[in-house]
Order: sequence, then C-alpha cells, then structure tokens
Amino acid sequence: MPGTFTVAIQALQILLGARLETSSSVRLHHAHDESFHTPASPDAVAFPKSTSEVSEIARICVRHHMPMLPFGTGTAMEGGVNASQGGLSIDMSLMNNVLSVSNEDMDCTVQAGVTRIQLNEHLRDKGIFFPIDPGADASIGGMTATRASGTNAVRYGTMREAVLALTVVTVDGKIVKTSSRARKSAAGYDLTRLFVGSEGTLGIICEISLRLHAIPEAISAAVCSFESIDGAINTVIETVQMGVPIARIELLDDAAIKAVNAYSGTNYSSLPHLFLEFHGTSAWVEEQATIVKELAHENSGSEFQWALNTEDRTALWQARHDFAYAVRAMRPNARIFSTDVCVPISQLAECIIETLDDINNVGMAMPIVGHVGDGNFHVVTAVDTENEDEMKVIDAFHTRLIRRALSSGGTCTGEHGIGQGKKAFLLEELPAGVELMRVIKHALDPDNLMNPGKVIDID
Repeated sequence: MPGTFTVAIQALQILLGARLETSSSVRLHHAHDESFHTPASPDAVAFPKSTSEVSEIARICVRHHMPMLPFGTGTAMEGGVNASQGGLSIDMSLMNNVLSVSNEDMDCTVQAGVTRIQLNEHLRDKGIFFPIDPGADASIGGMTATRASGTNAVRYGTMREAVLALTVVTVDGKIVKTSSRARKSAAGYDLTRLFVGSEGTLGIICEISLRLHAIPEAISAAVCSFESIDGAINTVIETVQMGVPIARIELLDDAAIKAVNAYSGTNYSSLPHLFLEFHGTSAWVEEQATIVKELAHENSGSEFQWALNTEDRTALWQARHDFAYAVRAMRPNARIFSTDVCVPISQLAECIIETLDDINNVGMAMPIVGHVGDGNFHVVTAVDTENEDEMKVIDAFHTRLIRRALSSGGTCTGEHGIGQGKKAFLLEELPAGVELMRVIKHALDPDNLMNPGKVIDID
C-alpha cells in the first residue's frame, strides 16, 4: 500500500469502519471488469450506503490527492474500473434502494447500485418496466456512466434517452442535482447529458431518475435463419426503413450460432440468424410480424421459429446474452476480447461483410453479433493475453475494424464506451471534441482524481 494514501485510508476507516476494505482479495475483485485489459488493483475499496457518505469520501480523497474509481458490477468491456494509478475503488453495491416510483408519471428514482433486474422485479406488479437491457445484470449507475444500451435500444433508445435527472457528487464533495423529473426542460446547460457517458471521470453518480414504459399487452419473439449474412442484414435495413417499431432485432453470424449451440445446448442451424421480438397489442404484434416475415422471405429467410410464452422467450434471450461466455468457453483459459462499432444503417451490410473478409484473412474464430437495428455490432473472440504475437494480430485487426467504421461515418463504440481501451480511437474520431472534453475535465476535476486514465488522457 503506497505510503501516500496511508493517511487517507485511515480517515476513510474512521468514516466507514468495516465498509472500508484493504484485503488483497477484495482489491483484486475490483481490479478489472470483463475485458482483456490488464487488471490493476486499487489501494482500498469503499462501500458507501448514502450520497452523503460518497460526499465525505470525496472530500477525504481530494484532500489527500487519492484517485477515485466508481465501481458498479464490473461487467463493462473497456477496462473502465481498472485502477491503473491506484487509489480508492468506490463500490456502489450497498446503495441499492429504489427511492420512488410514480406510476402516473411513468418514472422512478433509484440509487446507483440498483441493478436492472432488481428494478424490473420491483416494477413487475405496477404495469411498467425499465427497457434498457445490455445483457449483463449491470447496475443503473454503471449503465448511466457508460451510456449503455443493448437489445431493446432500437425501439426504446439508450440510457441517453432513459435518464431524466441525476444526483452527482463532484470531486470536491459537492452534491449536485442536474435536472428535475420533468420530461423536458430548457433550464440552462444540459448537465444530465454531461454526466451520462462520462464513465466516472467527471463525478460519482449516486441517484438516477429514469423514464419507464408500459409493459406491452403482447410480446412475441422469433428466430429466423438466412442463407447469407447480407440477406439477414437487408431484412434489418428494410424493417427499419419501413418504420416497423420492432423491439429487438439481433444478428448472429454462423460462427456466433455455433458458439451459442455448444454453450447453451441449442440446436439452431449453422447459418446467420436474426433474433426478433415484437411488442404492442395482439393485433399490432401480429401485423409487425407479418411485415417482417415477408421481408425475411424476400431475402431468403427461413420460417420463423416462435417463442410466445415467457419461459421460451427468456431462454431465447438468455442464449443471446450468454454469447460472450460461449465464446470464452471455446478457449477456457483465455480472456474475452470484445469490441463494438456503430455505423449508419445504410453502411451496415458493407461494413459487416468487409469485417467478415478481414476475419477470414486473420484466421481466428471471431464471431459477430449485433444490435443491428441501430447499426451497432460486436466482434468477440477469446485471446491469450500472454501471447504477444496473438495480441499484435488482435490489435491490428481492431484498428482496421475501427477505421472501417469511422470511414463509413460511424463511431468507435456504440455502447461499450471508451474506458482505457479506445482513447486513441476517440481522439481519431473527434480530435477537436477531445480538446473540448479536456477543458471540461480540467474545469470539473483539475487534479485528475476522478477515474484517471479513462476516456481521455490529461497532459
């Protein structure tokens, strides 16, 4: 434990007692997320129970120049929680209360440690739900910090659209409310959007007010295979262009389907597939499904395999959500390399087909899945991080993938965020924007104590 932080840790122990951990096992658990990035342990881990405690923690840390790293559930993919400069990991898991729910306004306010599954369990008997589904049972605070989205984003949007207001603790311990619960506001700068997606680099998100939605009268899910990847993608593009408000439309290429079959015990044909879900009234769901079935048929799609009851739909989407673990199971001692890009939907087919050609030339198993209704897709593989030659191949492929997306008018990340893994690509994508981000970062965190080394580098 570096001597520089000894006094800070002593002060934190007085404040938190047993909720300040310095054991190596707890620190190691907070040294990494689900990514392949090299773990880096914090010097201590704090478990606050309230916003006021987070405020006191920040005051102690800033007084002793101790970095602060907010931690949700550790399910992110770009090394955003790794303590590369040491410091204090602030685990929000004990701040897990649903503070209020308004059925009439269809919104709620939660503490940052509430997870998406916990929230929907709480809402189940109220006729409303929280639709953002990144796959993992991530915390709402972490999802807000990374501007998460997921399988439902094509209809319900991302955390950018879901968040109404935040309560944030700044680096000096101030507690700031960014907005009201009103559905729209023209009151000054949009501070809420400033913190949504800031990845803990500007402040610690403690409370979140969220927009909720009515549980649909009818929900139907289906799976459809295609003879070619472009047939599947064209079906997606035509569905979106026709204005069908499909809730989920997920692409899995043939390599992804093979991995899912092996891991989840499914028996889908070894072809590209679309996983689909329709929400609405019974009649509207039937009408949506009819339109998409016709589009799929015109693009050489198979008959739909339906999952109509809750158990079958849950099994279908669980197989999709387990995809990353299915890829890792192909090489049990390896780590997940998962990256994502997002392009305008008109460029999606060309970008994915060029990426598949690139993968074939590399000669490694790199399955593709995608939230393709909004142009976002992922490439996932299992890597031996100790093998320098293999990592060079992966790094070179990753660079080509990002630049392919950027040249298509896309972005280096649709939902994973920047973390420590994509800082160079962010600078390539938004050079003048990064300069402005540095100005904002310096204004709010002049000593670079809030999750340092993430999103942007500070000279």
